[in-house]
Amino acid sequence: MRKKIALIGGGNIGGVLAEQFAYRELGDVVLFDVIDGMPQGKALDMAEGAPLAHADASLRGTCDYADISGADLVIITAGLARKPGMSRDDLLKTHLGIMKSVAEGVKANAPDAYVIVISNPLDAMVYTFKEISGFPKNRVVGMAGVLDSARFRAFVAWELGVSVEDVTALVLGGHGDTMVPLTRYCTVAGIPVTTLIAQDRLDAIVERTKGAGGEVVGLLKTGSAFVSPALAALEMAEAILKDKKRVLACACYLEGEYGVQGYYVGVPCILGAGGVERVLEVEMTADERKLFDASVEHVRTLVGQIQL
Repeated sequence: MRKKIALIGGGNIGGVLAEQFAYRELGDVVLFDVIDGMPQGKALDMAEGAPLAHADASLRGTCDYADISGADLVIITAGLARKPGMSRDDLLKTHLGIMKSVAEGVKANAPDAYVIVISNPLDAMVYTFKEISGFPKNRVVGMAGVLDSARFRAFVAWELGVSVEDVTALVLGGHGDTMVPLTRYCTVAGIPVTTLIAQDRLDAIVERTKGAGGEVVGLLKTGSAFVSPALAALEMAEAILKDKKRVLACACYLEGEYGVQGYYVGVPCILGAGGVERVLEVEMTADERKLFDASVEHVRTLVGQIQL
């Protein structure tokens, strides 16, 4: 029997996720949204294309939380897209009410699910979901560093003219302008990138990584990135569904790791059938630690604005 996957939010990210999950036959998909007709129409369109993708997984759209009952995995994308000039933080007040409603709906109908949160501002939204739902920390994780690291990897690969498959990268901290790409941990087929790219070019790549989401928003003008966030969440989901024990940078709930207590922050972790099975602590230089601590402080400030 295939796993049941519930996608909360039928917009661009939810649509890409629904297609990928179903066509890869990773599970039977329920696409939920509050806009009547939209999730049903998208799901029907994709389901009619399934024979051409040689996929037998089912797809259905709904506006009723009862239809996500018994979901094994829930991915939350609900919310508004950024517009040019907006930061992820600007979405906090609007998305807080949405996330509270989502958390209640998931808690009531899929109490045993593993949950991946994509909605921005990510670190505050995943914190809100955990607090409202009461789910254990291993079953609630945020999509952050996987996307940020992928962007960093892409920029490095383009700079060097090499395959993106040979580039590994690690981005820690909050999912926003204060994120911390650790260049010392970036390698190309095992070769430290610091020996391959001049420091000024590497600094430029770091800055582009920090502003990558805003760069897409500025170009689109009427929306924000949706394919890359969806693929990042998909990589996390596969690690859980297939018990891959992947080491991925995710927004994890910390209880003492990195000296942080009670907040979601982007750190490397092992993702498997048990969700977040272990947080891995990496060594940082004094300068890296200063940047990481500043990012954590920004997360604290965001969470401090939340009234549950």
